[in-house]
Amino acid sequence: MKILFTGGCGYIGSHCALHFLQHTEAEIIIVDNLSTGFLKNYEYLKHQFGDRVRLVREDLANCEEVFKQYKIDTVLHFGAFISVAQSVEDPILYYTNNTSKTLQLLSYCAKYKVKNFIFSSTAAVYGEPNEEHIPVTESCPLKPINPYGWSKLMVETMLQDIAESSKINYVILRYFNVAGANMLNDYTADRALGQRVKNATHLIKVACECAVGKREGMSIYGTNYHTQDGTCIRDYIHVDDLSMAHIEAYKLLQNAVGPLGEIFNVGYGMGFSVKEVIECVKEVSKNNFKVYTTGRRAGDPAILIADNAKILKNTEWNPQYNNLAKIVESAYKWELFLKMQEQEK
Repeated sequence: MKILFTGGCGYIGSHCALHFLQHTEAEIIIVDNLSTGFLKNYEYLKHQFGDRVRLVREDLANCEEVFKQYKIDTVLHFGAFISVAQSVEDPILYYTNNTSKTLQLLSYCAKYKVKNFIFSSTAAVYGEPNEEHIPVTESCPLKPINPYGWSKLMVETMLQDIAESSKINYVILRYFNVAGANMLNDYTADRALGQRVKNATHLIKVACECAVGKREGMSIYGTNYHTQDGTCIRDYIHVDDLSMAHIEAYKLLQNAVGPLGEIFNVGYGMGFSVKEVIECVKEVSKNNFKVYTTGRRAGDPAILIADNAKILKNTEWNPQYNNLAKIVESAYKWELFLKMQEQEK
């Protein structure tokens, strides 16, 4: 069984690839142009699993040769840009990379009769939910408030239409805020998997970079939201639990009899404010780093918390790390590892 991972050298894609290699017997072909992904993530997988994983360095829109060469059974599509702020500044970039190139990928899937497609979508498709819709279910109104959310929602629509006409079964996973590093990392072995990223914007990553001294301080964007402490609230999920949600989606598709199209929220159903997350990082790291306040960032909703009842009911997904301190601790250990590697260069 051959599975195609787009963006498999990125943060979430590489963690999901690791879990698929651990929990299935599939061979994985990664397509990644390394514009935001890292070769080290692929090398980590290759070191452990050898010929079961291979990398094709190619742009998403030009990967037809992969479909010609390999009989792809399932596609997991991670390849996308993910910064809300950047999408507001450069929407053309997001509609080109996230939407237009995915249309080309879907055309290859239809042409070469791919059976299954798992799409990494986002809670940003919900926009700014009303209070009565929090926590948000999959049936909540879809009203993105930034180009990133719209770029993903457009793909959801395209996927559903093309899947119906081309007999492709699919699962759409709407991620909430993903953080942390592989919980089984052996940092003494000098090989580990975590969140490598250029110019980090995600809260836990940025706060942990402050905690290890990579940054002098960080900013809170907006303290006048209609929340308990005035800062945004998000549902944070550990990357390993998110990866196992993909395994469950894959099992659902493999066991399907007839057409299947499902959409699941992937979060814990618990929210933490920006200030609460920063305090947690300070407690875990024992470092009281500097925190500044500034104005709101364009495109940021006040509250996004998942209703995860549907995925819990319809799959065997059993999250293991539903604890903010555990998530932060794994992210902090990862940043210490990266700092040590930098110092050894």
